[in-house]
Amino acid sequence: MCKGLAALPHTCLERAKEIKTKLGTLLQKPDSTIDFIIPYPEKPEKPPKAQKPSPEEALQWRDSLEKLLQNPYGLASFRSFLRSEFSEENAEFWVACEDYKKTKSPVKMAEKAKKIYEEFIQTEAPKEVNIDHFTKAVTMKNLVEPSPTSFDIAQKRIFALMEKDSLPRFLRSEFYHELIK
Repeated sequence: MCKGLAALPHTCLERAKEIKTKLGTLLQKPDSTIDFIIPYPEKPEKPPKAQKPSPEEALQWRDSLEKLLQNPYGLASFRSFLRSEFSEENAEFWVACEDYKKTKSPVKMAEKAKKIYEEFIQTEAPKEVNIDHFTKAVTMKNLVEPSPTSFDIAQKRIFALMEKDSLPRFLRSEFYHELIK
């Protein structure tokens, strides 16, 4: 059994207290007249350090989310777009699952599984992804004995969500249209 998962109720209580404290701080009236401003860029920032694809290559992303995610510039562009929509956790979860599947050491696999669970799957996780209760239950059961396929069902659900929901909006975005010119 994954040792970290046995202590979840304690972790959840600590997390709940932390959230309550943060909410209490946010709900207090600020002492100064400065308002809190959440930046919302009109256009996602250009991704760094990845070679810009040709317009022909970028056009292939319309056919396949998989092609987009496998291209370093495409993944960075898509993540930047998702960040502007406050849903970057979906791409982050997908990337974490891809990295997890490449892990060979059982000890490292258990560590990564715990981290992914705590960051993306558990209720009130900092970057909780939107999966149904059945998928969450199956994933938790799979984590009793972590294997390379432990997150497959959840990863497929998130991939389908990005493919049906986020990808079409990305393809209509100004940033994508700049790439295909």
